Amino acid sequence: MSQSGTGEAAVRILRKYTNRRLYDTSRSCYVTLEDVKQLVLSGEKFQVQDSKTGNDLTRNILLQIISEQEAEGHGTLLTNQVLQQLIRFYGDSMQGMMSQYLEQSIAAFLEHQDRIREQMQTMMGAANPLTMMGRFADQNMAVWNMFAPRGSEATEEEQTADASAKTEATQETAKTGDSTKAASSSKSSKT
Repeated sequence: MSQSGTGEAAVRILRKYTNRRLYDTSRSCYVTLEDVKQLVLSGEKFQVQDSKTGNDLTRNILLQIISEQEAEGHGTLLTNQVLQQLIRFYGDSMQGMMSQYLEQSIAAFLEHQDRIREQMQTMMGAANPLTMMGRFADQNMAVWNMFAPRGSEATEEEQTADASAKTEATQETAKTGDSTKAASSSKSSKT
């Protein structure tokens, strides 16, 4: 493992031999493409070098990993149309600009990934029928409380506590998804 004087983390060196095997020089053992994929996923810096020439083969190995991922059928990231468009950029005057654009787009996506996940969860929660039913129940209780007779024996605090207890029961029923309890309790309250 080599370490530069600028304080950068050491780069793990993998050597590729003519028999297509990869050798991890830091662990003194052979590794598979799956092991290299785990290095990528863990964010560890590495470089793949040809054992004879010392040429950097990292891109080739990464492309091989992507090819295997695409072939496994876990949902393609690179559709045929995207690949064809990428091929068309090779040799084009815009090739360098396209490379920078892709890098910056992916970097921006990764920066906003957590925020996007939160927004998706919020949208999914808003579309949840049980959540919507709970909100409607709260709104209905508020309307009913506005029309409650003022001269009744119950104080406003008692009415609020009663409405709060009913709302909590409605939410609990919505959480458990037990619609039969809600139906039977509403029938019994009407009688």
